[in-house]
Amino acid sequence: MNEVGPIDELRETKLRRLKLRSMRRGIKEMDLILGGFATHGLDGLSDTDLALYDEMLSESDHDMYQWASGQSDAPPKFAALIARAVKESKIF
Repeated sequence: MNEVGPIDELRETKLRRLKLRSMRRGIKEMDLILGGFATHGLDGLSDTDLALYDEMLSESDHDMYQWASGQSDAPPKFAALIARAVKESKIF
């Protein structure tokens, strides 16, 4: 996995960083989906899933929106996570 933050980053610091990155995306739709998920579901992720989420946030917003809206399939490593983010975003 390609985490963005420091390896020794505290969980609380990582959660704050990921919440901010989730709410400040390139397109409004992903601000809403990922920001909603960060507010309602990010705390419930395991450390492994947080690292995967961190990696997913480096993907293109346009690609992630295609995955979230069902217009294209997410890569297998992100499929369950993007589905969970959509479900737990509480915007649909």
